[in-house]
Amino acid sequence: MLTDLSDSPPDTFSAAKAPLRVLIGADTFPPDVNGAANFASRLAAGLVDRGHDVFVEAPAASRKHGTFVEEHDGARFTVYRVYSWRWYPHDWLRFVLPWRSQAHAARILDEVKPDVVHIQSHIVVGRGLARQAVKRGIRVVGTNHFMPENMIDHTKLPHFLRKPVIRAAWADAASTFGLCESVTSPSRKAADFLEAETNLVGVHAISCGIDAALYTPSFEKRTGNTIVFVGRVSGEKHIDVLLRAVAAIDPSLDAKLEIVGGGDQMNQLKQMAKDLGIADRVNFTGYVTDEELRAALTRATVFAMPSIAELQSIATMEAMASALPIVAADAMALPHLVHEGRNGHLFTPGDSADLAAKLTDVLTLPDDELMAMKKASLNYIAAHDIQRTLSIFESLYRGETVTDPVTDASLDEQVP
Repeated sequence: MLTDLSDSPPDTFSAAKAPLRVLIGADTFPPDVNGAANFASRLAAGLVDRGHDVFVEAPAASRKHGTFVEEHDGARFTVYRVYSWRWYPHDWLRFVLPWRSQAHAARILDEVKPDVVHIQSHIVVGRGLARQAVKRGIRVVGTNHFMPENMIDHTKLPHFLRKPVIRAAWADAASTFGLCESVTSPSRKAADFLEAETNLVGVHAISCGIDAALYTPSFEKRTGNTIVFVGRVSGEKHIDVLLRAVAAIDPSLDAKLEIVGGGDQMNQLKQMAKDLGIADRVNFTGYVTDEELRAALTRATVFAMPSIAELQSIATMEAMASALPIVAADAMALPHLVHEGRNGHLFTPGDSADLAAKLTDVLTLPDDELMAMKKASLNYIAAHDIQRTLSIFESLYRGETVTDPVTDASLDEQVP
């Protein structure tokens, strides 16, 4: 039976159906700070709120490993923290030993006896769970948040080896996701990309979703010009392009930049800001609490995302829920969120002059036009409601056929 979820009220999906035992497998999970970890946490919490029994397997966040009841996003559930090793080329990443992943998975599966396993990557935890779940006849759903290009800088591999390693990584992804009954990725662009790289077919485009009610838009008249970026302070985010763009903006606009997040390039980028003569206009916050992050978005004028490898960009969605205009690279999934001239602008990837021009356009808008952009961002984010995301995954967990929701329809159809 075809279950069309695109127009149904999100709080009525699957309302009368029995709760499920769901085991989520994640190679990155809080306290890690990244989109995949945030999604896995919000997914688990949302499923608990809907009455399901939820368990998570993830690498231990330190040398302390074992089984714990943890609280994430306001919900409590069991997390199997598997013994892990630190990946020293990265500033925080820990990983499970690959040759132990199936033994861990077998033990956890036999203890939990889940109705469904939902892996968040194919890398180590996901690979072990998928293979052991299939042996036990347990349905596996897979979600891909991973692009090898985003991790390659943290491997210290010489450049001549990077392309073959990326090809091998996609081949490995194909072998694991090929075991899944259904596979998803956060946007249509990301789903198409995964199909092209792995020869998988029928990959669903299911938004990570966001609870827009957690964010506070401000429609007060602006008193300054603040550009904000939220994300890892690492090479794949191309923050250097943003710094050069800010340096090129007319000084009379008194544009300030707030970089919210931490990462391995913090010191290099601080030095770059000094070299560009803008250190007094750039605030590197480091890691912040959720409340501090939301406050930074509320007080900003415009959000900038220079990354070229975003499979969806939860940070951009959070900015939209805060009613910010968006200026983002015209790459990967970002064009699904940014509609030219309506809720922001797309710039040529890597082109700091184009980014500076697009930021200047937003910063110099008359107040009524700026308000229109802010309202457009709010209107568009409604299609990414996390309750809809949860309902679709519930249907996939039960083996039902779903229709992917439309999350990138033209804003011309949505904004009066």
